[in-house]
Amino acid sequence: MSTVHSSEFVFLKSVKDGIPNRDPLADSDARRLFGEEDGRISLSDVSVKRDVRDYVLAKYPEGDTNRDKFVFVHEERTAEGKLLGRGSLVDSIFQRAGINVKNLKNSEERRRALCDHAYDVRIFGAVYSVAGQSFHLTGPAQFSWAHSLHPVETRYVQGTVMMPSKDAVIKEDGTDEGNTQGTIWTSWYLPFAVFAMTGVINATIARDTGMTSDDVDLMLEALWKGTLHRQARGRGFQQPQLLVHIEYDDPFFRIGYLDESIRASLRSGIQIPKALEDVVVDITGLNDRIVRYRDRILRIRVWKNPELRVTGTLDAEEFSF
Repeated sequence: MSTVHSSEFVFLKSVKDGIPNRDPLADSDARRLFGEEDGRISLSDVSVKRDVRDYVLAKYPEGDTNRDKFVFVHEERTAEGKLLGRGSLVDSIFQRAGINVKNLKNSEERRRALCDHAYDVRIFGAVYSVAGQSFHLTGPAQFSWAHSLHPVETRYVQGTVMMPSKDAVIKEDGTDEGNTQGTIWTSWYLPFAVFAMTGVINATIARDTGMTSDDVDLMLEALWKGTLHRQARGRGFQQPQLLVHIEYDDPFFRIGYLDESIRASLRSGIQIPKALEDVVVDITGLNDRIVRYRDRILRIRVWKNPELRVTGTLDAEEFSF
């Protein structure tokens, strides 16, 4: 378990036949931070963090053998169906980790114990305020919003659910009362898009929360595999495409805005991509910036879907999950 270095990453994923992050203020259409005329859509950092949390929760439902990979921010209910609040979630983690909460005398001791045993608190931080004990912990890992690398068009579609919402009742005169047909549904969906997002890890804050190099590796794994793991019809079919992680020797340095160094071009004659084969990702600009700051970089790791079409190369080690 080595020291955590300040680092940053850029992550590309594709989405087909769904909208992974809907905007409730736009009739559940895709989120558009750049406006209709720009054409691009966006995903919030919260939705990507949930992919990470859900993956860790699924892989380590009992917190792993070291009892250090519990997940704080998630939905948990009692046997009676009651939804647990912050305080009860923390107490549940401590109980499974074998900690007597009576021995935690103040907010600082509770914060430290939570960092020791809750994976997502160590990397993302937490806001906690229960029964006179409170703390606000900034996490060392911060994600940006993800933006599509090209303009997209979402579609408004309609369908029918075969199953009626209520039983039909036969009245005395022989006529039916109640629903005899299925209900109609409407929804926005996205045929296809490739998104890019960036993230940073602060080594100084990592020391405060207790984040380890193993935690960093698990976060990168969860970005990749969590994209595949978390399923819902409306989210569409998602596929990780490219992940580049850069570690620095200076805790106060980073290249910054790695996503702006990546370009996507479309196959000739295509304006709106419909499949991965319609997109070519150009990483030449990213490699130029890496070469410019190579003396500040300790290590570069790359994970890539072999089906992604790429122009340019990276001076980096290639890995696979």
